[in-house]
Amino acid sequence: MSDHPCPQVRVSVAQTGDCFDCATNESLLAGMLRLGRKGIPAGCVNGGCGVCKVRIVEGSVQPLGPVSRAHVSAEEEACGYTLACRVTPTQAVRLEVSPKLRKPFWGGATPVAAPPVN
Repeated sequence: MSDHPCPQVRVSVAQTGDCFDCATNESLLAGMLRLGRKGIPAGCVNGGCGVCKVRIVEGSVQPLGPVSRAHVSAEEEACGYTLACRVTPTQAVRLEVSPKLRKPFWGGATPVAAPPVN
């Protein structure tokens, strides 16, 4: 058993400004969940649901395994999209949560229709 912890790098979520440290041997999503943080939506945590889809804006990641084309097309991947549960950071990362998934996780309360103006 080694007493040498794996190096950690800073991960920030562009929409919220939330930051956390993630080990270079764990997924972006696992690093966030380990710390009890929020920012990246979490679902199945193994690439099957696509809920944790993000775009890497700055920094770099490496795959922990294949990313399902059902959730991230080759064109999206070329634009920086990936699943946070399927990549590990190799240097500091700034990411954006996929716009399709952002709305349910920001703002807290469910929007309610405004009352009619008299």
